[in-house]
Amino acid sequence: MLHFATNLARKLTPDAVRPHRYFAALTRSRTGQKVIAGPFKGMSYIDRSVGSAYVPKLLGIYERELAAVVEEIVAAKPSLIVDVGAAEGYYAVGLACRLPETKMIAFEMEAGGRAAVAEMAAANGVADRVTVLATCEPEGLNAALDGQKGAVVIMDVEGYEDVLLDPTRIPALATTAFLVELHEFAVPGIAEKIARRFEKTHNLELIWAEGRSRADFPWRTAVTSLLPARYIDGAVSEMRPPRMSWYFARPIAG
Repeated sequence: MLHFATNLARKLTPDAVRPHRYFAALTRSRTGQKVIAGPFKGMSYIDRSVGSAYVPKLLGIYERELAAVVEEIVAAKPSLIVDVGAAEGYYAVGLACRLPETKMIAFEMEAGGRAAVAEMAAANGVADRVTVLATCEPEGLNAALDGQKGAVVIMDVEGYEDVLLDPTRIPALATTAFLVELHEFAVPGIAEKIARRFEKTHNLELIWAEGRSRADFPWRTAVTSLLPARYIDGAVSEMRPPRMSWYFARPIAG
């Protein structure tokens, strides 16, 4: 009987006031659908994300552990940034906004993601500098990097970094800076494997994800006061299975 009542209550609850929908709508309203903090502050956003958390992006706290790396990339003013696993374009479009002279290539395997990148790029006036491509294979990444000096690769590919981050197949990687999200749960030992591949050509900085909490959500309403605190925690979380980490790899000079 309790199970029936719970299911009935869910069916009768308007979608807009379900907790995850409510927090997304509240954040869109309060931010004007623009990123309000972080390295991409002021970037216009679409009404959704692709395969990742939405609210933290508008708040500017998404992957905030990488903010210093983003600023280092911006300061370097690379001629090309290749974003592999671009989702809706948080990094590809965000960096295009920060780097008006830089060309962006955004690889995204999901058709919905590619459409979202194009929509984001158009909304921010950078569509002419963001090339959107489908699934990235070694041949495609090799072609993108061929002849490019000072390029940067950003990669989030759910374990496929094991295939793509291979300097024997893609020689240009030996002199290319890259930021990669490591997916140990998909490919056990991937961090060690990548470290071995690039130990002679790069200095690798390991960056660990930090927690998020209700303190990261800036608004309180009558609805949020009635919800258990865990819902606010969930609204700002990045929906990651285990604790994640990244490598930022800087080529060794000379």
